[in-house]
Amino acid sequence: MPGPSTELVQQLYRTPPDRFVAARDAAVAEARRAGDPTTARELARLRRPTVAAWLVNLLAIRRPELVADLVQLADALRAAQRELRGPRLRELSAQRRAVVGALVAEVRKLAAAEPEAPPAGRLPLAEVEATLNAALSDAEVAEQVRAGRLLRSASYAGFGEVPRPQLRLVTGDEEEPEAERPARRPGAQREGREAAPDRAGERAAQAERAAQRAARAERARRRRALDREWDRVRADQQRAEDELTEATGQERDGAAVLDGIETELAELERRRAVAEQDLSRAKLARRAAERAVTVARRRAGEVEAAVEALAAEEGDADAGGGAAD
Repeated sequence: MPGPSTELVQQLYRTPPDRFVAARDAAVAEARRAGDPTTARELARLRRPTVAAWLVNLLAIRRPELVADLVQLADALRAAQRELRGPRLRELSAQRRAVVGALVAEVRKLAAAEPEAPPAGRLPLAEVEATLNAALSDAEVAEQVRAGRLLRSASYAGFGEVPRPQLRLVTGDEEEPEAERPARRPGAQREGREAAPDRAGERAAQAERAAQRAARAERARRRRALDREWDRVRADQQRAEDELTEATGQERDGAAVLDGIETELAELERRRAVAEQDLSRAKLARRAAERAVTVARRRAGEVEAAVEALAAEEGDADAGGGAAD
C-alpha cells in the first residue's frame, strides 16, 4: 500500500517545530498533485512535535547508533531490575548517567548546527534528559525515541518496583491431605512424642530462615529506594551543573560584549579628543584668517586712497599745464 517514504517523514521530523506545519502542508499538497491521496492523508495526520521532542527526534535521525546504544542499555537495566542484581544494577545506573549526559551534550551540538533552532540558553535540555531517562525505563518510550517520531517529552519517576515475593512462614502444624498421610504403625504415638522436640527445632530454624529472607527483602527494597533517590539527586545535580555552565557561558559572553562596547567607547573618546583638537586648530586658523582679512582690507583701503590721491594730483597737474599753454 503506497504511503509516505521514511526519508520524507524523517525530513519532516527534522524540521524545527515552528516550520513543521508549513512543511507538512507543502508535502500534502505535493502528494495530491502527484495523484497519491493515500500519502496525502497519512502526511496530514502527522502532528507537530514540541521543541524537546524535536530535539530527541533530531538525535534519533542524525545519530541512530547512539540511540541504539541507549535502547540496548535500557534492556540490560530492565533485566537487572527484574533479577534484583544489585551490583550489576548500580553499575548500569552509573553507565546510564554517563550515557544520558553524553546524549544531552550531543543534542546541544546538533541544535547548534541547526540554523533555525532556539538559542542555546532556551533549549529545553531538562525535558530531553527526562525523556531519555524515561526511554531507559519504558520499552514503549524507547521505541518511540528510536523511531524518531516523538511528539512530546516523557518522564519517569524511577525504575519501578519489582513485585516483592509473597513470603510464607511454615510452622509444620498444617495437616497433610488424607491421601498423603502415612498409615500409623503401633508405637507411633510414643515415637511422635519423642520426635516433637526435633520438629520444634526445625520449626524454629524455618522461622529464622524466613525472618532472614524477609530482612534481606527489606534491605533490597531500601537499596532500590536509595538507588532511585541517588539517581534523582544526581540528575538534579547534573541539571544544576548544566545551568551553572550555561549561566557561566552567558556571563562570559556578556562580559565579552561589554568589553567590546568599552573598547568602542574608548576609541570613540580618542576620536572625540582628536576631533576637538582639530576643531580648536580650525578655530585658531579661522581667527588668524579673520585678522589677516582685516589687515588686508585695511591695507587695500589705504592703497585705494593713495591711488585716488595720486589720480587727483595728476588731474590737477594736467589742468595747470593746459592753462600755461
